[in-house]
Amino acid sequence: MGRESLDLMQGTLDVLVLRALSQGPLHGYAVSSWVHARTDGALRIEDAPLYKALHRLEHAGCVEAEWGLSENNRRARFYNLTPKGRRRLRDDAEAWRRYARTVASLLDPS
Repeated sequence: MGRESLDLMQGTLDVLVLRALSQGPLHGYAVSSWVHARTDGALRIEDAPLYKALHRLEHAGCVEAEWGLSENNRRARFYNLTPKGRRRLRDDAEAWRRYARTVASLLDPS
């Protein structure tokens, strides 16, 4: 696929956000940076979908948010996984692994 940015497949954003937050509390830009770094720049999350996902996950009780200071002393909202979010991450990650194995088996030429 090369090093060009890839569009996120529908349904992946929430699980990627939850995975990033499993490392500890992060603000939105740090979540986006974590995903970008972990994929060697292949995935880039745009601001609007990222913040919609964070708010959706907060509304669902999967994350909690509180105000704090970022690395450059700017006020930022930090998001933290709740126990419900950890369960959802575990369940969604397993579902994505099964899905990826199934699709890979269909794409295998043998």
